[in-house]
Amino acid sequence: MDQSKKGITPLSELGEFGLIERLTVDFETYHKSTLKGVGDDAAVLDYGNNLLVMTTDMLMEGIHFDLVYSPMKHLGYKAAIVNFSDVFAMNAKPRQLVVSVGISKKFSVEALDLFYAGLKLACDAYQVDLVGGDTSSSLTGMAISITVIGEVAREKVTYRSTAKENDLICVSGDLGAAYMGLQVLEREKKIFEQTGGSQPSLNNYDYLLRRQLKPEARKDIIDFFESNNLKPTAMIDISDGLSSEILHICKQSDKGCKIFSEKVPIDSQTSETAKELNMEPLVCAMNGGEDYELLFTIPIENYDLVRNRTDISVIGHICDKSEGCNMVTEQGNQISIVAQGWNAYKG
Repeated sequence: MDQSKKGITPLSELGEFGLIERLTVDFETYHKSTLKGVGDDAAVLDYGNNLLVMTTDMLMEGIHFDLVYSPMKHLGYKAAIVNFSDVFAMNAKPRQLVVSVGISKKFSVEALDLFYAGLKLACDAYQVDLVGGDTSSSLTGMAISITVIGEVAREKVTYRSTAKENDLICVSGDLGAAYMGLQVLEREKKIFEQTGGSQPSLNNYDYLLRRQLKPEARKDIIDFFESNNLKPTAMIDISDGLSSEILHICKQSDKGCKIFSEKVPIDSQTSETAKELNMEPLVCAMNGGEDYELLFTIPIENYDLVRNRTDISVIGHICDKSEGCNMVTEQGNQISIVAQGWNAYKG
């Protein structure tokens, strides 16, 4: 059958360079530091005394998303956001992005249009320049590789390894919603498969699904730091779960911590859905992952700067390494924090 009659364009009709031109033609350039973007063998970036030349290749690995319930446009947006979040975790601002995509024959040009439309939405929202990338054929479906370049003043860069004893432990937003969104999607997928096409009931899970399928990176928190001349002593983004991330900070800072269970921020929809699925909301918040919130530590004398912000919660403090890394329950019991979040190497 003639594919053009169905409104579907085979990738072979455009070829690699024609496809790249089609997908990137509408991207705007926001920064003078972008001297050369799409259209050459490498991007050329100017950050002062030296020019940075950058290129990328793609390695085919596993697939970490399910296209049964991940719309291509949402996927493009999320693929960018999760990388922006890593840049913000360094107290930096993302400036340029390189994307590589591996695609099998089951994908049409229009499907890739949607993916890049989502990518463009993210670039426009965060004012990041797309400067190049690579495409490759795949035997196993779709694979995505994104590299983002960020910029930060030397005196403001923030690492995981510099938390100090008595620092306050803070987190932006709320936790566990993305994980609960995934649980709802997986549940409805199973029902769909078992019933031969029963349409999912997702009306009461809007917030959870948005957190899973179209998360946002916390640029607003970085802007807050800048406007208040506040530099965190340590910071990390929450991609693998709060428990894993606080242990990263403590291990690399050679410190311990105490987190108070009642202080961990959990949205009401997250709590209600967890109970509906016979899960403990706090466990979901601690171990769920994919929240892309910022976990950071600040000196105790900066408490007044954060205490009145509704989107920042002080959940504990850093202590000496000898005290360990513990969760303090509402009854005052201490439980060792164990990393149970996402592990890419587990089957």
